[in-house]
Amino acid sequence: MSSRILVEAPGTHRVEEHTPRDPGPGEALVAVHAVGICGSDREVYQGTRPEGYVRYPLTPGHEWSGTVWAVGAGVPESLIGRKVVGEGFRNCQVCERCHAGETTLCAAGYEETGFTRPGAMAGTLTLPARLLHPLPDDADLTAAALLEPAACIAAAALKSGARPGERVAVVGTGTLGMFAVQFLKAVSPAELLVVGTRDDREALSRRFGATDFRLRDRELPDDFDVVIETAGSASAARTAASLLRRGGRLVLTGIPAPGAQGLDPTGLVVRQLEVRTVFGAPPDAWAHAVRVFGAGLLDPLPLITHELPLTGFSQAIELVGAGDPKVGKVLLRP
Repeated sequence: MSSRILVEAPGTHRVEEHTPRDPGPGEALVAVHAVGICGSDREVYQGTRPEGYVRYPLTPGHEWSGTVWAVGAGVPESLIGRKVVGEGFRNCQVCERCHAGETTLCAAGYEETGFTRPGAMAGTLTLPARLLHPLPDDADLTAAALLEPAACIAAAALKSGARPGERVAVVGTGTLGMFAVQFLKAVSPAELLVVGTRDDREALSRRFGATDFRLRDRELPDDFDVVIETAGSASAARTAASLLRRGGRLVLTGIPAPGAQGLDPTGLVVRQLEVRTVFGAPPDAWAHAVRVFGAGLLDPLPLITHELPLTGFSQAIELVGAGDPKVGKVLLRP
């Protein structure tokens, strides 16, 4: 018998016994190795996630890695024993957007593992096998637990269209920002700037491939080809747009609190900026993240600072929201 976290309502949770659910047709049963905690999990616990994007009672956990234990009818048995990660969005597969590969825009409405469906903060997770992405046999499953946020940034990197020799920048130095640095480094840019609010992140930024680091309150350049924004602060989008040359390309991934500063539409038009956004990761982004990880070009391990058992859920939530610069990615180990 294993355990699971159950958030009964905002601010109320318990650790209880968990019985694995046998996989039905088209499903797989995965033994969870590790599950990450992020700001959206904190929103779930505090009750601040937007209406329609969470359903209580709930077992959270959308960032995870594990090993397939069993499969249901119609699923290849060759998956059994494979190390895997899995997409969170439960798309319908039949609407126009799904057929176009834009599964995060599914017309059937929002459904996601760990938010409206049972998540991975449990000993096992049963989900549609079509959402699984097998990993190399020698993959580090602890590192792989961070492939969900990596896939979101993979989507941003693909949307940016960054090409070798371009001047690229990242705004934000958290987990997403450090992944953005690694994805952009992989395309061989002429220059890779990181802009943040903490000078203690400079060393890690440079370790991942940054050629320059600037604090956001200092003088910044305005001639970059591509900028990926990951900070999600009130002014991050404006800062990111200000870094671009005329005709530059901006991808926004951060979700600021209400009251954020919007982009100046006159500036967008006159400077002919291309702006795109990312919410979640479609299958091609997941495949890209897994491929880059398997090739050794993505290193999540330095971002992990804490690993706790499921009984440490409360501590994990506090760590994520403490604002302590020594706290990076927090994992729970079922």
